[in-house]
Amino acid sequence: MTNEQIAWDRWLTGLPAQQRTAATGLRDRFARLGAPGPGEWARSEVSEDIPQMARFLLLRRLWDEAVNGWGDPGAVENIPAAARLLTAGANRDDIVLAMRTAAFEAVFATLLAIDEGGPITADDQPLPGWRLHETDSTAQDTGRRLGGLHESLRETAPSERDAQDL
Repeated sequence: MTNEQIAWDRWLTGLPAQQRTAATGLRDRFARLGAPGPGEWARSEVSEDIPQMARFLLLRRLWDEAVNGWGDPGAVENIPAAARLLTAGANRDDIVLAMRTAAFEAVFATLLAIDEGGPITADDQPLPGWRLHETDSTAQDTGRRLGGLHESLRETAPSERDAQDL
């Protein structure tokens, strides 16, 4: 038994039965979705009331669609500048890596801006900010804020290789 499993079991035994069932179900759902350390994600959601499932789902979607999508057939070829590079003899894998890296940096910068919430004042005038909130399955706001997204981007990569390549 790993230290992580021992810590999980110890924490779980301290919960009321209903919360213990919910935590175990949440951990299993994280595991099915491929989250690294599913017990840690579930424990944080249950004990800290952080919407970790919503955070994970958003971050994994960004990996799948914005970052890793560049490896799909035709993705690079549909970008005129990249197609010219291929025609000139550039290695497709190098172009894909460059596109993935640029996409990762853009996603990271966007998540950082979302996490920071915008300016409070400029020219001594209050300005609006922004926040990202979790919704339930019926699109109703749960009131729980998704924060620290940029901090978890790399750890939610679909594979360790995805995160290391960038």
